[in-house]
Amino acid sequence: MRDRTPARPRPRPPAPGPLPRPRPRPREDARDGASAAEGADAADGADAAEGRNAARPAAARPTDGRPTDAPAAPAADRRGRRRREVLVKAVVFCAATAAGTMLVLRGNAALDAVAHPAAPDGRAIAPAAPADVPDPGRVLQVVAHPDDDLYFMNPDLRYSLSAGHPVTSVYLTSGEADGINAGAAGRSTARPDKPAYAEARQNGIRAAYAQMATGDRGSAWRRTVVPTAGGGRAELDVLLARPRVNLVWLQLREAGHVYADRPDSLHGLWDGRVPRLESALASGSPVKQPFTYTKDQVVRTLVGVLERYRPTTVRAQDPTPGRLPGTGRYADHQDHFYGARFVQLATAAYAKEVTDRPHFAVQSYLGYFNGSLPSALDPEEARAKLDVLDTYAWLDRQDHCGSEAGCGDLKVADHPAGNRWTDSINYADGTGTSWLTGDRGHGLWAFKVLDGQVAVWHRPGLLGAWTGPVLLPGTGMDPGVSAVTLADGRIAAFATRTTLGPRPADYRREVVHAVQQAPGAARFGAWRSLGTPEAADADRTSDISAPAVAADGTGRLAAYVRDGASTLRGRVQRADGGWGPWERYGGSDLHGTPVTATDAAGRRMVLATTSKTVTGWTQPRPGAPLGPATATGLPATTLPLTAEGREGGVRLWFRKPGSGNVRTALLTATGGHLRATGPTDLGGLRGFGSVTASGHVLAGRAAGGQLGSDLGPGRPWQRSPLMFVGAPSSTTTGADLVSLAVLGLDARLYVTSSTDTPDAHLAPWQRIAPPP
Repeated sequence: MRDRTPARPRPRPPAPGPLPRPRPRPREDARDGASAAEGADAADGADAAEGRNAARPAAARPTDGRPTDAPAAPAADRRGRRRREVLVKAVVFCAATAAGTMLVLRGNAALDAVAHPAAPDGRAIAPAAPADVPDPGRVLQVVAHPDDDLYFMNPDLRYSLSAGHPVTSVYLTSGEADGINAGAAGRSTARPDKPAYAEARQNGIRAAYAQMATGDRGSAWRRTVVPTAGGGRAELDVLLARPRVNLVWLQLREAGHVYADRPDSLHGLWDGRVPRLESALASGSPVKQPFTYTKDQVVRTLVGVLERYRPTTVRAQDPTPGRLPGTGRYADHQDHFYGARFVQLATAAYAKEVTDRPHFAVQSYLGYFNGSLPSALDPEEARAKLDVLDTYAWLDRQDHCGSEAGCGDLKVADHPAGNRWTDSINYADGTGTSWLTGDRGHGLWAFKVLDGQVAVWHRPGLLGAWTGPVLLPGTGMDPGVSAVTLADGRIAAFATRTTLGPRPADYRREVVHAVQQAPGAARFGAWRSLGTPEAADADRTSDISAPAVAADGTGRLAAYVRDGASTLRGRVQRADGGWGPWERYGGSDLHGTPVTATDAAGRRMVLATTSKTVTGWTQPRPGAPLGPATATGLPATTLPLTAEGREGGVRLWFRKPGSGNVRTALLTATGGHLRATGPTDLGGLRGFGSVTASGHVLAGRAAGGQLGSDLGPGRPWQRSPLMFVGAPSSTTTGADLVSLAVLGLDARLYVTSSTDTPDAHLAPWQRIAPPP
């Protein structure tokens, strides 16, 4: 056990009182972004035209540069004009070459400075932060019970704490359960005491956070009472050694069962079966007066917390976990996903009502079902996650907290790993890697969800200035956007949208899409619904994946989702531009979000993970219906997949379970059947989650939460300082330029690029922010 005595005296705790609000950051104005985008469009039209003329082959225009029907100029004038043209072309070529060279040289210099720092006298020193160190942002997590964050949001939580980021965790319920703080052996003799058990769980959480943030589980906290916007009281805990680590305990009553009918619960409050939900106060809490909340008061309370902490990243549990096959029971605890729905209501209200705030992104996390999927973490990361749960479970039974209730959750002590939950972490949405795309003018477009709306960033041409974010009209958008370029050069964005109506039955997720009004234009049309293959929320909790979208050789689009029955469904565009009905494509045991890409013959392939392998579908020819589900023979993978048409077929990237290493396989189709070549192991930095691939660039989350990248065979993986939300995305523009983007924890877009050559490096990251 670690000694509680600090190495040097701690500063005297400050007097209890309300926490100071973080200094406001001016909100990025969407209208300014729109104006800038439109202005850039107009300016870039001329630039693009000049670029096209300059790039036109010499044989396509007269050698003297005059129109074919113009009279010939004198010979001396022609020679002078040709010399001027040659000089201008040489200057343009040299400038472009210098820009590309500087891109690579600056990338090399930045990487070398980080990898090999040294003092003037040659002594090694700690790596200095680059000039454009990313803003860590502010993370706010909302979970139903104490330990949900440790099981389902770690290691993301540990990464944020280790990096020193501001982190606030909000606990909706006390997690009082049956009040018995004992394992299986002690249950028969233990006396139920719900307030004491709630206090023990709080003590375990405080110890776990202190351990992650400072290395000392006994590091002191200041516990105070704060009024809530819902009219109640909450306990606020501040870690004195790291005051930007806060815990907010709302202390509502929990359901006490995973799926059984318990009206006095978040579920019952949501459905209107009870008008108010009572508090369940922990025995040692400074909150002493009981209270009740209506549904609206819970939402108001959460809006108040959001307004106080002004997060740039909100982490929540999965609001649509589905039901288990066979039994029909919820695939996750009812408190988990109804709590997440309260978070959806609160973030929607916060985005609408509070204007003096930064933008924010939302990340949702899979819950209990992690235990039925291949392990997403490598052994070292899984051990680190288990160590945190060991602290929470109070395995050593030493009194490090001075509480009669106990210093941790002994129910967990028998099996701190839960149902293999410490082996994994999976995002419930936002795993797609096709949100960055290029246009015909070599411009870039990025699509992410901020404030519940799809945000668009745009860089016109290869050298234009970035603009954005511009928030497209329409709220309720779920994390995860797929962008696809249409045959006429316009870009279409696809996503899912959650409708939060006044009645419980109004809750609904549907697939929507918006299309650019013209190629290169800043404006997009209104969101149009493709509906959902799910009949009603009560059937399977509106559990559909984000859409996977691709056009086949005929130019027609198709959108595919995994439905609540774990099968593949899809809608295909008709020749008149309309959409056909939702089709059933079969498959079973599908999880996560499917991916789709088109092979060299113009045939769409669709691929989806199961708990044991990858299932695939392919068109026999462009324009034909999708063929039957086909076994690929690939081994088990972790959930996220990435697919791209390459080498005549479709190349797939994924992670090796229990390793974090990236793997790749090539899928080819013959006679409607799929054949997989591979997989090939590409190494990695013990990370997890989605991997993006374009040209020679491969990138994904590394252990520690930063972005790791691989720039070609035989070269070591590199680690950037960036920590980010969801999945990275990349695309190729022009003949040999790869662009890579992430959304940082500060809700800002970060972009880098690299020439598509074997010896290239990534350029320094550029943070895209609107002008002040």
